[in-house]
Amino acid sequence: QVQLVESGGGLVQAGGSLRLSCATSGRTFNNYAMGWFRQAPGKEREFVAAISWSGDSTLYTDSVKGRFTISRGNAKNTVYMHMNSLKPEDTAVYYCAADPQISSAYVPRRSAEYNYWGQGTQVTVSS
Repeated sequence: QVQLVESGGGLVQAGGSLRLSCATSGRTFNNYAMGWFRQAPGKEREFVAAISWSGDSTLYTDSVKGRFTISRGNAKNTVYMHMNSLKPEDTAVYYCAADPQISSAYVPRRSAEYNYWGQGTQVTVSS
């Protein structure tokens, strides 16, 4: 059974940092692009960042550029997102997602492109 499990969320003050992790199991995710999405209360789920299966290409939404960094573990079955200079508007449930890809460089940003999703981890940034 395919599973994506997020961890690392929590409560942090504005300006602080967190590292989210997404552990995958149930199949080999070496050829999967991985992405992070978030959903704040009363808002739609939005794209945050994604990384190609090669790890060479990344994509970020404008509001997190320069603050968040997505990366893959050496075995490529784990993806991380380092979040620095957190702001109250970053408060949301963060979801990890996986998308099988032929291209090693393609980085999907639409949620409809992703086949597998985790259950989410809450990130709360206090002002």
